[in-house]
Amino acid sequence: MNPNTSAERTTSARHPLTWVPSLYLAMGLPNVTVGVVAAIIFKNLGVSNEDIALYTSQMYLPWVLKPFWSPFLEPFKTKRWWVISMEFTMMASLGMVAFCLPLDGFFQASLAFFWITGFASATQDIVADGVFMTTMPLRDQARYSGLQGMCWNMGAVIASGLLVSLTGWLHNRMGLSWVHCWMLVMAGTALVMGAFGLWHLRVLPPGAPSTVQGQGFRSAFPALRDSWVTFFQKPSIWMMLAVIFFYRFGEGFIEKFGPLFMLDPRSAGGLGLDNESLGFINGTVGTIAFIVGAFLGGFLVARLTLPRAFLLLALVLNLPHVTYFYLSHAMPDNLVWIGAIIAIEKFGFGMGSVGHMLYMMQQIAPGPFKMTHYAFATGVMAMTKWATGTVSGWVYGAFDHHYATFFGFVLVASIPPVILAWLAPFPHKDPHDHAP
Repeated sequence: MNPNTSAERTTSARHPLTWVPSLYLAMGLPNVTVGVVAAIIFKNLGVSNEDIALYTSQMYLPWVLKPFWSPFLEPFKTKRWWVISMEFTMMASLGMVAFCLPLDGFFQASLAFFWITGFASATQDIVADGVFMTTMPLRDQARYSGLQGMCWNMGAVIASGLLVSLTGWLHNRMGLSWVHCWMLVMAGTALVMGAFGLWHLRVLPPGAPSTVQGQGFRSAFPALRDSWVTFFQKPSIWMMLAVIFFYRFGEGFIEKFGPLFMLDPRSAGGLGLDNESLGFINGTVGTIAFIVGAFLGGFLVARLTLPRAFLLLALVLNLPHVTYFYLSHAMPDNLVWIGAIIAIEKFGFGMGSVGHMLYMMQQIAPGPFKMTHYAFATGVMAMTKWATGTVSGWVYGAFDHHYATFFGFVLVASIPPVILAWLAPFPHKDPHDHAP
């Protein structure tokens, strides 16, 4: 008997709770490390807000470009093999980020290794979602969507909360320079990614094989062509893509400039928090709000079905953007109050993002190229982050570096997502969707 086949049978029989949480933690952690934590690193090391917004936003491009290389993953190896390989790749690239930070050209060098991390993370996302969708039946996808979203967000919270708070503690309490603080934290993050790789060697199922698996490199080109053709032949595809692109449009501006607003001094219109306080907010009340929101979102979809819950989930995600508008006008200095306000936004994001992910899985992905078509959808979602992040620095400058006006603009940008969610098509009916 082939030992690899035996290992795959063993892992495929494992309960989802042994691999779904760790899989989505391993997806959220590097994603937010590249997209958000990198911005905080560069802020601490003296890079300007405009440069941070422009250059860190370009690191979303690997997620945007996923549809171009996802078909080339289909013929080779298993989805499990790709997941584990990318986790070890990220261990190496994040380790190199830590090595680069003390160098004179740290900005360019660390950006290069963050790019490598981004491509590895985007590749992991493609195949990890493929494992989830091809291993779990439709009903279980909804059942575990809350856990899936919670764990991805937990990875995000660990990156933007615990790790940021740890650098603040090392800087404020231990007297280390920002360079040495971030060297230690990035090295530790690299080791965590290696630990995920080792764990998934034991528990991760292989996922269902692609129809072109084992057919070699040449089969990828027809697969690429067919995946694009069949994708744009889907009913209502352009409207569905508009829904996906705009669903988190306002949140894209907050993701890039929210941490900068909280870290900037009050003389510059920010809240004047340090890393330790910012990390505490994201890692405590933010974590709790994420968990509660994600589980309630999953429960709501399981109870009502996605078509009935979708508009409500879009409202829950976008309405709390008023919190940053309030903070930029009221400028509170009480950390508990600031944390409570931020928790409202985190709750909305946790709950609302469930609708976003399930819409892509259940309405856009179905078909013979499920993994690749889901990569298309998440690529469009990443395009939102790339587009909003790229122009956010320009918008901030156009408003004369005034945070209160900037977050007023964010409120306007949060209106189209709600309208499109109301108009969203659902060509694939839930078999369990019936009148009570």
